[in-house]
Amino acid sequence: MTQTRRTPLSDWHEAHGARMVDFAGYLMPLQYEGVMGEHRRVRRSVGLFDISHMAEFHLRGGQARAMLDRLVTNNVGRLAEGRVLYTAMCREDGGVLDDLLVYCLASDHFLVVANAANREKVFRWLDDHRDGDVELEDASDATALIAIQGPDSLKLLQQWPRARHLADELTALEYYHSLDIELGGVPCVLSRTGYTGEKGYELYLPADEAVAVWEELLEAGAVFDVAPVGLGARDTLRLEVCYSLYGHELDEEHTPWESNIGWVVRLKKPVDFIGKQALSQQKSEGVRSGIHGFQLEGKAIARAGATIHAGGREVGRVTSGTFSPTLERAIFLARVENSVLDEALEVEIRGKRIAVRQVEIPFVPVRVKD
Repeated sequence: MTQTRRTPLSDWHEAHGARMVDFAGYLMPLQYEGVMGEHRRVRRSVGLFDISHMAEFHLRGGQARAMLDRLVTNNVGRLAEGRVLYTAMCREDGGVLDDLLVYCLASDHFLVVANAANREKVFRWLDDHRDGDVELEDASDATALIAIQGPDSLKLLQQWPRARHLADELTALEYYHSLDIELGGVPCVLSRTGYTGEKGYELYLPADEAVAVWEELLEAGAVFDVAPVGLGARDTLRLEVCYSLYGHELDEEHTPWESNIGWVVRLKKPVDFIGKQALSQQKSEGVRSGIHGFQLEGKAIARAGATIHAGGREVGRVTSGTFSPTLERAIFLARVENSVLDEALEVEIRGKRIAVRQVEIPFVPVRVKD
């Protein structure tokens, strides 16, 4: 039996009343005060997330860039130092192995961030396709990852004593850029990234520094009503802005074109990456299904797995669904056949079929930029 892993902050969460759950093999906080309040705090001010369950791999060597460019769909070849790239790693048939962040820390040093549930799979894939001179390191257990998310996230960082000397750099830091720095003697990668749709930052730091930094950030952000936020609100926040979640909108059985992330596929980049042929063929033939957004009236909530029907037949399935704290109504994403989108659609919930209304996505505007 596999033992549940703990993050460097698991003890802190337990000691401060978090409701803990097993998520992707890690003991993680689901909520503190409740999902609704935590969600609204991030939309209104700022919240802290422990996302140390994420997997981090370092690739070093003269061929690291070229190796990554062959393994992912987006263009690593054009990635400048200090930039961050969102991309997909695919099988030969175009199925998504994982969605990743790739950090260019130096011309010959890259940080790849993968989903916790795919840690072993992605590491094996990188290792199996590794060029001879590329050094591959799994730094997941040695790395803590803290996300600072919300409209007051920059103000919090500027209030934090360790980062006050970076006031100008933080103000100038653009979306999907990063700084490889030291904060109070602690090596840290600080990036302007996140998973909430709000302006935010993520801090990669040594695991043994996590508790001290976490508590300092809570103290520095007290004036902005900062508080810890659990996985429950992280999910509702990302769903409102329609960020894909692996195992829901993304999986090995569907391509990026079918999963709302087709924009990360660069067919014209000068490298033949794994999956390119299948993805090119699918695009030319036409994509038959995709991820679409829907709203429900009333109190019913369509959860992942619920079936979508048109004309008496099943035409799709819900990938993610929740009650939106911002909109105060039920929302969901579903993978549906594109050919039926003009027809009357119903979702089946507890044996009853309910009419649904397709809406433009994202459900809530993304506010990551100034």
